[in-house]
Amino acid sequence: MDQKRFIGERVIVSLPKVLTTFLPEEEGVAPLAGLAEIVPGPGGGFQMPREEALEKIVDCSGVISQSELRIDAELLDLAPNLKIAANVAIGTDNLELDLMASRGVWATNAHEPLVNPTADCAMGMIVSLARRLGEAERFVRAGDWSQSQHGRWNGVLLSGKTLGLIGYGKIGQAVAKRARAFGMKVIHHRQTSTEDNESRSLEALLAEADFISLHTPLTAKTHHLINEERLKLMKKGAFLVNSGRGPVVDEAALVEALENGHLGGAGLDVFENEPAIHPGLFGRENVLLTPHLGGSAAESRLEGLRVCAENVAAVLKGETPPNAVNQPKFE
Repeated sequence: MDQKRFIGERVIVSLPKVLTTFLPEEEGVAPLAGLAEIVPGPGGGFQMPREEALEKIVDCSGVISQSELRIDAELLDLAPNLKIAANVAIGTDNLELDLMASRGVWATNAHEPLVNPTADCAMGMIVSLARRLGEAERFVRAGDWSQSQHGRWNGVLLSGKTLGLIGYGKIGQAVAKRARAFGMKVIHHRQTSTEDNESRSLEALLAEADFISLHTPLTAKTHHLINEERLKLMKKGAFLVNSGRGPVVDEAALVEALENGHLGGAGLDVFENEPAIHPGLFGRENVLLTPHLGGSAAESRLEGLRVCAENVAAVLKGETPPNAVNQPKFE
């Protein structure tokens, strides 16, 4: 509810505050114009440190983050007016959904705008690993290319290879569409059973696929889903790509599988303890590392921000947010 202050005969309306942990584009938060006062974070692509966010969220009704800000008991205790936390992201593992629901706080994400850019990123990693593009680019940039070497840069064809998708929601299906255009055979594994002829058990998929791409959410069951035992089930020379959630992969086990030559390579856009990365992944020519940029197409990020702003606007109007991922309990 708007708070009003009376000065003389004038009425000044104080709008509810919405914290953004980054500096938002004006166009992206346009749905909140006239409904809320934006409390912005830093520019330059940086995100507000948690300590600062905890200080500023005290009197806020909403918060929009890139999914880096954990909404937990500590934060909720400091923000009694909070009504909604919106992620400009697909993942929601930073949101303690049940706790938020018990406190009457909505949780939302921005799934649709980030599907295609994340699928593009995964497919780009698959192509780069197959054709050794990262390694070759570093070779040229270092000035080491002095003569042509027949066979020096032989990679592998994608046509005829098998792509195994672990997680087959909208992103997994979007990757499958791209892979088929390259002539790849696609198989998949998902937690819910299905009888289509591309479905496999996890163990069967690991043994059959030449490339494996991870698109499963992070849960207690999927934490370290790809561990030492399951890496050994993969084909010798197979490639692993993760543009989903970092802790799904046991990085220490992955490094061991790369060092002993069992895997042909890996592409990682997310990490187990990001931004910290296992040191054994550095310096390996058959490893592609990117800084969690899967959804970072300019158009998709702007649309994701707009979706979040629309969800916050709905809650401030007393409506149900269209992208809710929990169901708050109101007394």
